[in-house]
Amino acid sequence: MVSTRGRYALRVMIDFAEQSDGHLIAMKEVAERQGISLKYIEKIMPILVREKFLEGVHGKGGGYRLTRSPEEYSVGEILRATEGSLAPVACLSCDAQVCDRKDICRTLPMWKELDSQINSYLDSVKLSDLMR
Repeated sequence: MVSTRGRYALRVMIDFAEQSDGHLIAMKEVAERQGISLKYIEKIMPILVREKFLEGVHGKGGGYRLTRSPEEYSVGEILRATEGSLAPVACLSCDAQVCDRKDICRTLPMWKELDSQINSYLDSVKLSDLMR
């Protein structure tokens, strides 16, 4: 299940994409437009900057802007950055311990295929597809 952090990160990125004209946008403006608390956005922004989805300038007149065009961001990469693994079962998570039933698990191929389809779909949806 995608958490609030992942859903809000998408909303924040869509907001930046819709307001994108190269100028810096303050977090406060995004928080107001999206109805998300500034404190919550302050927790999401460092992830988006670390992943180089946004660049920020601190101080008076500062703010954030996209580092790429909206067509170049996939929903999958944004969700993986904020959520970690999108795996449908714990054993497929990137930090999962190797399951002792891995070699005999009859459901593992199904879960792997579902994981592949989820990631393929989310990678096919671009930020620009979600804009107005």
